[in-house]
Amino acid sequence: MTIYPLNTGNFKLDGGAMFGVVPKTLWSKTNPADANNMCDWSMRSMLIEDGDRLILIDTGIGDKQSEKFFSHYYLFGDDSLQGNLKKLGFSPDDITDVFLTHLHFDHCGGAIRWNKDRTGFEPVFKNATYWSTEKHWKWATEPNAREKASFLSENILPIQESGQLKFVDRQGDFAKNVFNNIDLLFVDGHTESQMIPHIKYKGKTLVFMADLLPSTGHIPLPYVMGYDTRPLLTLDEKGKFLQRAAEEEYILFLEHDSVNECCTVQQTEKGVRLSETFSFNELF
Repeated sequence: MTIYPLNTGNFKLDGGAMFGVVPKTLWSKTNPADANNMCDWSMRSMLIEDGDRLILIDTGIGDKQSEKFFSHYYLFGDDSLQGNLKKLGFSPDDITDVFLTHLHFDHCGGAIRWNKDRTGFEPVFKNATYWSTEKHWKWATEPNAREKASFLSENILPIQESGQLKFVDRQGDFAKNVFNNIDLLFVDGHTESQMIPHIKYKGKTLVFMADLLPSTGHIPLPYVMGYDTRPLLTLDEKGKFLQRAAEEEYILFLEHDSVNECCTVQQTEKGVRLSETFSFNELF
């Protein structure tokens, strides 16, 4: 197995929305905001090469939305999903599995594109199986008013229409060996049935954090996003996870942290706190 970190792009989101009830005087110490209260965030994916499988975890925001839509998110930088795939020597047709932690637009938008004559949409990865869960799919295709703006039908429905959609079977909150050396933790605080991959890699457990822990700035328990549908459940889920991460020395791969690609955590008198930060390539 070989793993490649893959940045699909960078964007900006309101700092208050990203940290919920935590005051700006506190969260701005780790995530400084601009004059419009916007903070920088990455949309980092992971590519896993394992035998004849090439698994892509999350796909970023994509490029098919309108100029007006993108104007709300201030995309910046030169990174793109397909550009960085090409740099690694791969093409979209090589991908065998697209694993979507959840279906918010900044995690799945890059999975679908306009067709050639721009009359409709089609999967970017024509040879891949797209993975979600039945519970989350229903949640996303019948969205509540709070999340409706994050679940865009053009990002979601073409996956099913293509015949490429499959569901991970959720039995309880943890599934082992869903793929070779990949286990899944299911969490429901941010959105229903978000999947957090745990990957056994070179003697370590590497965890793709998705939106359970967007950045190192979110490690203290009260630092919960305003986007979370069940913030008290997130508190519980994050607390239990961080205890395990500290005890078992997990490597946390951060999807949205614009500065830190990976980190570890440790137990302190104040609870679980940041231990070290490093790039993926520094560790592996």
